[in-house]
Amino acid sequence: MKLFTVFASAIFLFVLTLLSGCEPAPEKNKEIVVPENGTKTYYGTIDKDSIYAYTIKNNHGLKAVISNYGGTLLELWTPDKNGKSGNVILGFDSLSGYLQKGNPYFGALVGRYANRIGRATFTIDGKVYTLAPNDRGNTLHGGIKGFDKVIWNVNLVNDSSLSLSYLSRDGEEGFPGNLNVKVVYTVTSRNGLMIDYTALTDMKTPVNLTNHAYFNLSSGKDSTILGEELKIFASKFTPVNDTLIPTGKQVPVKNTPMDFQKSKKIGMEIDKVKGGYDHNFIIDRKDSSLVIAASVFDPSSGRVMEVWTTQPGIQFYTGNFLNGSLTGRDGKKIIQHAALCLETQHFPDSPNQPSFPNVILAPGQTYHEVTVYKFPGNE
Repeated sequence: MKLFTVFASAIFLFVLTLLSGCEPAPEKNKEIVVPENGTKTYYGTIDKDSIYAYTIKNNHGLKAVISNYGGTLLELWTPDKNGKSGNVILGFDSLSGYLQKGNPYFGALVGRYANRIGRATFTIDGKVYTLAPNDRGNTLHGGIKGFDKVIWNVNLVNDSSLSLSYLSRDGEEGFPGNLNVKVVYTVTSRNGLMIDYTALTDMKTPVNLTNHAYFNLSSGKDSTILGEELKIFASKFTPVNDTLIPTGKQVPVKNTPMDFQKSKKIGMEIDKVKGGYDHNFIIDRKDSSLVIAASVFDPSSGRVMEVWTTQPGIQFYTGNFLNGSLTGRDGKKIIQHAALCLETQHFPDSPNQPSFPNVILAPGQTYHEVTVYKFPGNE
């Protein structure tokens, strides 16, 4: 019986790997040959592993540059109202910037659980799991070494798409189960950056994956995003306590500073929100299909960005913890509210909140979510 159990477990892991399209040992970077229509640039070295920047694009001026370190979106270029291309996300000039202590997850893939888990613990089937308390007693974005700090395998790259994978081992950062993750970035013909997330597990485990890009649609010409206009397609949000853990309530946004059901300037009521916006909004939806969750308009550049997703929530964050201590591209200091984040996700602390949508992935189930950051008008 013991021999049969070991054999069955081995067969399961093999099938899991095949289904997910992941490599069996993704901790080490796998060298690939990039087709002539793709761009691969050496970006630096971590220990003995080479880090590269991969460029994908379409024919309408949308271009993304992505690193296999952290699956990080390094740059995202799109034209303004005059047809001039600009990079609309924050980041650093070199790999060393992303490796430095205090990097606030610029452009990174975050997991195994994006956002916060309260008191750094959760329970599955009566067993308590303890995580690293890396954020005021809570666990943030997967712990001390989340998916943002690992080297992802590059499985496939062409002119418009990049496929990455990572195997998160059982016990990594305290999470149970071997989790095979696949993320595909695609620059679509309809001028969107689509991020497709898939995960499979061999034990019950919480999963919540997202990208942590910081957007400034003026391409940095405006020092903050307070003048940008935002609409969030959400009639409710999840209020939080002093450490940004949800209280468990789902509260209407109407007649509060959280009401972005009609487009308004981000800075209009930000002073009425303690610490600034860093809240999960419950997307208005009828089912789990791809729907629009938010749209942003920058008056100075004329750029519009729409966020479409299959996820139930979206975290709106206004860069409250940016304080000028970090230096971004071209030697510019990154100040408070220099950018905004619209992180599609399941709700924060869902493993400890029975009323929130389920985030526990079980063996035999497939985690699959899609988000598209679309820039209409240039198709």
